[in-house]
Formats: sequence, C-alpha cells, structure tokens
Amino acid sequence: MTVPLPANTTVLPVKPGDLRPLQRVPLLVLGFAGLLVGAGAGLARLGWSVPAAPAAVTSLHGPLMICGFFGVVISLERAVAIGRYWAYLGPLFGGVGCVAAIAGASAIAAWFFVAGSLVLLAASIDIYRRQTALFTFTLALGAACWSVGNSLWAAGSTVHDVVTWWFAFLILTIAGERLELSRFLAPSRVAKWTFAVIIVVIGAGLFGASSRWGAQAFATGLLALAAWLLKQDIARRTVRNRGLTRFIAVCLLSGYVWLAVGGTIILASGGLSPGAPSYDAALHALGLGFVFSMVFGHAPIIFPAVLRVNVPYHPTFYGPLALLHVSLLARVAGDASGQYAWTRVGGLLNALALAAFVVSTVSAAVRGKRSASAR
Repeated sequence: MTVPLPANTTVLPVKPGDLRPLQRVPLLVLGFAGLLVGAGAGLARLGWSVPAAPAAVTSLHGPLMICGFFGVVISLERAVAIGRYWAYLGPLFGGVGCVAAIAGASAIAAWFFVAGSLVLLAASIDIYRRQTALFTFTLALGAACWSVGNSLWAAGSTVHDVVTWWFAFLILTIAGERLELSRFLAPSRVAKWTFAVIIVVIGAGLFGASSRWGAQAFATGLLALAAWLLKQDIARRTVRNRGLTRFIAVCLLSGYVWLAVGGTIILASGGLSPGAPSYDAALHALGLGFVFSMVFGHAPIIFPAVLRVNVPYHPTFYGPLALLHVSLLARVAGDASGQYAWTRVGGLLNALALAAFVVSTVSAAVRGKRSASAR
C-alpha cells in the first residue's frame, strides 16, 4: 500500500527495466497464499476446524499475515513505483519466506523476511532520495521498523516481542501515504510538526516496548495519530461525494476509528500481554479494523496500478466492509466480556469478510475486463 494513485489517474505504461503486469502475478499469488493460510491459522487458534496446512502453523498466524501478505504486497507496490528489477527482490524474498513459513520452516522464513524487508528499505530510501519530504521519510521509517522486527525475530526473539515493530511498519506506511495525499488540504506547518512529534512518540514506545511506559507511549502515539488523521485527511471532504470516492473515504474514516480503539485498549490494559483478551482485541482492532479497512478502500486503485486491470466500483463493495466491522465488534465484545463464544464467532466472520473482499475484488476485475472487451 504505497502511495496509491488517485482514482481518476490514468495507469502509465510499463517503464523500461520494469516487470510486465503478468510477470508480477506470481509475486502477488505468494502474498495471497500468506493471507489464505494465515487466516486459516488464525481460525485454528480459535478452535475452528481447518485444513491441515494452516492447522500446522497456528503459531505463525501473525508472521504469515503481516510479513507474508502485507510485506509482499507493500514491497511489490513499492517496486512498481520504482520500476526497477532489483526492487522486485523485496516481494520475491518475502514470497519465499511466506512459502517457508507455510512449510513450517520458521527459522528459514525469518531470514527471507529479513532480506525482503532490507530490499524494501533500500527502495524506500531511494524514493526518499528522489523526493525528500516528510511523507517519504515516514515510509522509509515504516520499512525500517519491518527490518528491525524481522531481524529480531530471526535472531531468536518471539513473535510477541517483535509484534509492535511489525505493526509500526504497517501503521507508518499507511500514515505516510495519507500524509502525502493530505497535501490537497495543505496541512499547516503546525500540523506537520505535530505529525512529526507523533512519529517520535510512537518510536519511543517501540524502543521501550518491554516496559509499561513504552507501551503507554506507543498507545498514546496511536491515539494521537488517529486524531491527526481524522482531522487532516481529505477523506473528511470526499466522504460527501459518491461512488468509489465515497467508499474509499468511508473505509479510511472507519479505519481511523479502529486505530483509536486499538490504542485505547493498549492504554487501558497497561500494555500488550500475550494470552490476555486485551491482546487479541488490540491487535485485531489495529490489524483488521485499521489496516484491512485501508486495504479494502485502496484495492480498486492498487490492482490497476500493479496488474493493469480495471476494478470498477460497485455498491456491493460495502458488503465485505460492513461484515468486517460487525464481525470485529463481536470479537472485541467477546474479549471484553469474557464471552469466548463471541470471540470465536467474530473470528470466523472476520475470515468470511476477508474472503468476501477477495471475491468482490476479483468479480469487479472480471466485470472490468468484460466491459473493456465489449468496447
């Protein structure tokens, strides 16, 4: 999800030295394999019956979703933005790491994720070199967080130890993208400095994650970032429009609410304690509520940019989004009340929402291809 194109942007031809759209498909497939198996592993953790492959890697639910799916997709989009062969090593290494994780070889997977994240970091620094700005710096910081998290994991740290670094990777990537697009509202100098301070607070929380103050700083940074995005993002205005523009705005604004919810849960519970209901609620509020809301909203833009396929808007796009939010509400309510049955059902509906999103996006792409062929 790196610097999405505006909805009305004409897709540019493939640059010299770049991969063709069909050559990018296998990389994307590797990422979606991580999503499929990772989601199944999450269901297995909740006690649902799933096929053998995801059931065998329940402990790798987080790495498959964050490094396997998001890492590959973000690296692929960053490579498309640069348009150079070397940048595609990022999603390739990430995809190989995803396959290794699915095979249960977590130690090998970790080092491939390290390699992929270092390529993404190099690509992000290259973009920053070309365009020195706060938003490109934020994107590079996000890539650096993924590299640090992966390196710590490969060196022997547990998933719980590095999960905040991984989430910082996703959150800062999204924040950098939205900061770039906020130029249409011309944020003031004070707003830009406020954004920078928020990033510093989140960074401080990362380095002190093992202590109570670090968790509180991280959560406070998330809350402040949610407030900043809700105030500064152009979605506040575009939500009044129609069609795809409104849908994207609804995804963004609802995602920012979940970002605030996740920060509030961490702050109220005193940190991220593995095994506690608040741990499940906070991470899924951030991962599903915030991050996947961004994915749902940007998919009609990302796929045309990466694969050169048209994904025309349809009102049915709201179906998976509504199911995502309702199912997440049920899950968080189950965590908060101690009703594990609600948590289990919410988790199952979470997976169905993701499946519905994939089906909806593919169906739209098919419609777009048929429409283009009929012209």
